[in-house]
Amino acid sequence: MNVQAIILASVFSAAVIIVLLVVGAGLTGFLTAWFYQKAFFTPIIKRLEEEKEQLNKRIDNLNNEISGLKNRISELEKNVKEKEEEIGELKARLEQK
Repeated sequence: MNVQAIILASVFSAAVIIVLLVVGAGLTGFLTAWFYQKAFFTPIIKRLEEEKEQLNKRIDNLNNEISGLKNRISELEKNVKEKEEEIGELKARLEQK
């Protein structure tokens, strides 16, 4: 009976050691991958964020330009209506004479 207990204890301790080694290897692999991706992708992410800021500024500028152009269009349409009314008045004057 003593021999069976010794074998069972050694098998159990070997299994515990194997599990601990596998967990340690997994943790080591995870940390290595995390530090690698952090070192590799951080400059890329920063560059993309800078590009995003520049594009957002450009979008704001274009939206402001669009707003200005819409205002100009409405002014020109108003001017066209005034000119059409003036043309109509002049035609009416010509027809009266």
